[in-house]
Amino acid sequence: MTYCVAMRLKAGLLFASDSRTNAGVDHIATFRKMNLFEVPGQRLVTILNAGNLATTQSVLNLLRQRCAHEGAQLLNVGSMYDAAELVGRTLKEVVARDSVDVPQGQGIDFGANFLVGGQIQGEEPRLFHVYPQGNFIEATEDTPYFQIGEAKYGKPIIDRVISFDSTLIEASKCTLISFDSTIRSNLSVGLPLDMLLYRTDSFAPAQPHRIDAEDPYFNQLRRGWGEGLRQVFKALPDEEWFG
Repeated sequence: MTYCVAMRLKAGLLFASDSRTNAGVDHIATFRKMNLFEVPGQRLVTILNAGNLATTQSVLNLLRQRCAHEGAQLLNVGSMYDAAELVGRTLKEVVARDSVDVPQGQGIDFGANFLVGGQIQGEEPRLFHVYPQGNFIEATEDTPYFQIGEAKYGKPIIDRVISFDSTLIEASKCTLISFDSTIRSNLSVGLPLDMLLYRTDSFAPAQPHRIDAEDPYFNQLRRGWGEGLRQVFKALPDEEWFG
């Protein structure tokens, strides 16, 4: 399992992902879940992935290979919608290829989810969630973020804090707290984390930041959040019928 978050805010885009994969408690490995396709000054397409590791690796390898050939690919499509459609189409292609000879009843899940976001010259930043079936939805001002993977532990804090008008700084802190909550509650999500911030219309070269167990800011944030929660809990009033 993994945990990925992407946000489309008025100020820009945020992407964050952990790097843990596991097939049981004795088979844990680290794989980067953030993938960049960019032409500095023209476009940035960022893809986060969760799900079957063989499927996600095949999809991303095909997308990269096809960037060197003619035809529609992530470095020449005309819009982020087209980029999301291309990822969905490639996902369906891989699943159809890999599942064709699998006997029924084996219960193998070839599915994967992708978060596809970025900006292409001529349009605003956009963000899409591509489902295992290859179809997708787009983030809006009312729903400015998506999560994939082990999302339930980090969702409450994001729901309470984030809106379309949130700053990238606020979004970054909130996202890291959501990761801390998830890591504490689920062993299938773990450090290091990768985070990328993109400001609207900057078209600057992407510079993801890696956060490991020794990162001083992340450790300060998780300590402060834990202490703050305990203080707020103690300050909450009791009810008479509690006894």
